[in-house]
Amino acid sequence: MALTPRSVRRTTATAALLAASVSPLLPGTGAAASTASTASAAGSAVTARYVALGDSYASGAGLPEPTDPACSRSGLNYPSVLARSYGSRSFKDVTCGGATTRDLWHRQGAKAPQLRALSRNTTLVTVTMGGNDIGFSSIIGTCLSAARSDPAGSPCQAQYAKSGHDELARRIRALSPRITAMLADVRRRSPRATVMLVGYPALLPESGAACPSVVPFAKGDFPYLRDTVKRLNGMLRQQARRSGALYVDTYTPTIGHDMCAGDARFVEPLVVPAGVAPAHPNQQGQRVMASLVAERIDRLRR
Repeated sequence: MALTPRSVRRTTATAALLAASVSPLLPGTGAAASTASTASAAGSAVTARYVALGDSYASGAGLPEPTDPACSRSGLNYPSVLARSYGSRSFKDVTCGGATTRDLWHRQGAKAPQLRALSRNTTLVTVTMGGNDIGFSSIIGTCLSAARSDPAGSPCQAQYAKSGHDELARRIRALSPRITAMLADVRRRSPRATVMLVGYPALLPESGAACPSVVPFAKGDFPYLRDTVKRLNGMLRQQARRSGALYVDTYTPTIGHDMCAGDARFVEPLVVPAGVAPAHPNQQGQRVMASLVAERIDRLRR
């Protein structure tokens, strides 16, 4: 299977990044070393002092090579792939599983607020944030439970709309000003930095088709949950544009590589072996997310 979806535009530096991202698995290979130097030359000014913020989709939950088990952080997450490939002189990865926008300003358990990692010398900031604010984990639990009562219908959608309004859409609207505040504070703390708000990949089939054997939601809830992810990404894109940040679309290029896509998936399904993080990007998915951020970086330098 190819490392990137067909819709990812394969620039020279992006292709080099993907090859370099394999280097932790193949240490000492000449090809990886040469492609890493190519990627480094292409984006070294942007990535020289890089800080990664975010939740478990950025931390690499479930992947090997843990760097901070308390945060489900892996050295194979997309920020680490970028930092290695571009040869960042300074790299601070404070991504943490379970993080919400609150954890940007406040301690997350024993962890310092993520925004403290920023400085006036920071040149690149990537952020993946928002899923936990709207309750990704609780939504999955609610929809799994609802499916048992009406597996052919859309009981989860009905539950979130029982007040007459879509509760998940309301949560996304409520999150919008917090994303604005986050981006404004990132800009205040790191005025010279390129700020990239990285969206969420495709989790469910774009067609709305169900795959209850590995994602045991009710069949009618698949389109609803697909549209919820798209609505969240749409809000993130809008806030990035309004705040002068760059939005990185990881949804469109990963259509067809969702939890239902079998061996072509970039996101693990809900029914997984022990030790794998369900509903999270796998190693392939993290590499693709890295390639999409890299492509955006390379476009800045043309």
